[in-house]
Amino acid sequence: MITGNCLLNAIISGSNNINKNKSLVDKLNIFPVPDGDTGTNMSMTMSSAVVALQKAGTDLPIGKVASLAASSLLRGARGNSGTILSLLFRGFSKGLCDLENATGRDLVNALAIGVDSAYKAVMKPAEGTMLTVARVAFEKGKAASNISDDVVYVWEEICRGAAEALATTPDLLPVLKKAGVVDAGGKGLCLIFEGMMSVFKDGTIISDDAPSGGGATAQIFDDDFGATISAFDEEINFTYCTEFIVGRDASVTALPEDLRTYLEGIGDCVVVVDDDEIIKVHVHTEDPGLALQEALNFGQLLKVKVENMREQNKAVKESSADSSRPSLAPVEPVEEIGFVSVAAGDGLRTLFKDLGCLQVVSGGQTMNPSVEDILQAVMATPARNVFVLPNNKNIILAAEQAVSLCEDRKIIVLPTRTVPQGVAAMLAFSSEANVTENFRLMSAAIEHVKSGQVTFAARNSEYGGFKIKKDDILAFSSGKLLFKAKDPVKAVVKLVHSLTDKHTAFVTIIYGHQITESQADSALKQIQAKLGTRVDVTLINGQQPLDYFIVSVE
Repeated sequence: MITGNCLLNAIISGSNNINKNKSLVDKLNIFPVPDGDTGTNMSMTMSSAVVALQKAGTDLPIGKVASLAASSLLRGARGNSGTILSLLFRGFSKGLCDLENATGRDLVNALAIGVDSAYKAVMKPAEGTMLTVARVAFEKGKAASNISDDVVYVWEEICRGAAEALATTPDLLPVLKKAGVVDAGGKGLCLIFEGMMSVFKDGTIISDDAPSGGGATAQIFDDDFGATISAFDEEINFTYCTEFIVGRDASVTALPEDLRTYLEGIGDCVVVVDDDEIIKVHVHTEDPGLALQEALNFGQLLKVKVENMREQNKAVKESSADSSRPSLAPVEPVEEIGFVSVAAGDGLRTLFKDLGCLQVVSGGQTMNPSVEDILQAVMATPARNVFVLPNNKNIILAAEQAVSLCEDRKIIVLPTRTVPQGVAAMLAFSSEANVTENFRLMSAAIEHVKSGQVTFAARNSEYGGFKIKKDDILAFSSGKLLFKAKDPVKAVVKLVHSLTDKHTAFVTIIYGHQITESQADSALKQIQAKLGTRVDVTLINGQQPLDYFIVSVE
């Protein structure tokens, strides 16, 4: 049996363990782009829970501790790995919500809810990631709880299951096996579980004052790349975001679960929350009328809202402040439409502001902003409808978590995966069109733009049929490695040539801080010479930190 104080100390210990090992998780990154930040993202996510719990004090029931941790974790979640971690703990908290203390069996049952929540949050869950590690850990713990209810025995088996699952990740994702590495997010989860085990076993909180080794699991595959090859993102399958509240009819015997079942048959992202008086519903569907008609069978419609937008069905009622970035002051939503973009580099931030983004959140591939960062930027935008452009695949999920946190304005997440897609979306905006029409126009623009990048390899590896050496110059398009080069200018000229055709009208070249003005001008002249006057070529000093060049072709 463990108390709330014990769980509080366990979460602190888990946070410390991932924090002191974060460079281990960050450092070895098979993806040739130096975007190893999984350990950092998971560490910062866990730290947000520690801050909230330390403010809360001691002698809280275990359910309250778990709830506080889950709420702050989601607010502070960074990247896919951090967001999925927060969802594991959110489900975990639901399993402990009414308990003063917990047994080993209680922990297993709570973990079951967490695993289920995390799998459901990912539209296309891929095995071989931290999801697999969490699931197998639960299965091992479940088997142990059938033998003994002892917390130490059960959690030891959970840790053992997590470690065994981590070792199998290369067998589940061929790209991992080819590289001879394991999943980074899975490794991070193992570290957190092991840190918690130290408290459960003998009350020792692992310190974070020194880095530790990693033993046989020191080779880590970053789950940001795992996300790339595993399609961790969601697809827009339905058009209408439909929300409504039903005043429950006491004479109706049907259960809210029946309404949920029906809605899942006509849409996705279904959330049904109920109490004795109302049922609150959120669903994405092609036919809102069918959803509303079914709802009338349960009572009277009190409030209805239908919008054409992509929205994630996660709501968090409690939060903790994230002090890692300066706060933005909220403003009243007086305009109809506003924009928030994510970008790294002073030049890119200026570009997006020039295009109409009132707030530009600092971040990108190597530093994913938190849910709170995005939410603050939205609240500082004086608009009733705020379009958010993540401009990076690993930021989309965090942006979607902010949707249900706004009460006085609506967030519409445009799933831009690259800076060129974000720029194209902003250029497609029409001040004469409404929110629905602009969502259609901007989404169409995203699909029509071709993106590419010239960057460098972080380490020796093999990827896409290429043997990669550290510092090799690489050209990518749509996540595919096209070729290697020895000179970034020659590489961008070749990349533009490969992306253009007879229908190309516009090419935009955005150069990073490592490229001199002379190099950029040379690239521009060579590209203009190859394309001729039929194509409009624009050169922009983006000052982005990682990519030598970012290319947009339309």
